[in-house]
Amino acid sequence: MTHDPLWMRVFLGVHIAAGASSFLLAPVALATAKGGKAHRLWGTVYLWSMGIVAATALPMALYRPVLFLALVAVFSFYAAFSGYRVTKLKALARDGSAEPIDWIAGAITFCSSAALAALGAFRPAFVQNMGIVAIVFGFLGMRLASVQMISFVRKPTEKMFWWYSHLGNMIASYIAAWTAFSVVTLPRFFGNNFLFWLWPTAIGVPAIVLTTAYYKRKFAPKSKATAVA
Repeated sequence: MTHDPLWMRVFLGVHIAAGASSFLLAPVALATAKGGKAHRLWGTVYLWSMGIVAATALPMALYRPVLFLALVAVFSFYAAFSGYRVTKLKALARDGSAEPIDWIAGAITFCSSAALAALGAFRPAFVQNMGIVAIVFGFLGMRLASVQMISFVRKPTEKMFWWYSHLGNMIASYIAAWTAFSVVTLPRFFGNNFLFWLWPTAIGVPAIVLTTAYYKRKFAPKSKATAVA
């Protein structure tokens, strides 16, 4: 690392600072009143922090080269980006349409995630022998992008679809932040183990499912009998 060019050391410093910021800011955004000024402010700062993380990770990963990290950086940022963009696409449930940037971001993420899964399955050496992890992350990235793009062409049936997508995608992006923390910190104490890449996903995905189910019950129309009572 000491022999890296200056730009690499600068990028690494910015990357670490932005990663730490996103790691700390997500709980702040989650703790504030949803839809309020503070929530929007800290959520936007979190989004920009994740953008800086991805923007610095890509050139560093390609310089090393560490293709695995470069491909993971794409879908990690897309989770936050799509979580933000869906709040601007509430009209999809009526007669609205997605913008070109939404299609472009989704297509890039789907293709890069497909490449990650394929390389993990058939050419693991190309992704630093992270075969199982690459396959899991690749399929998660493909599902994330495909769900978003399907909603662009098939009108969502639920009025609050954007809320569920916003919540789930933002949590998914925070899973990425926890994963980065895990793989950088835990091996120093416990040695290398591929499980350090997967445990945040193993906890985070059920959290998304349970939280989404909670809000679906909360937003569900009340029956007439309940309303009369």
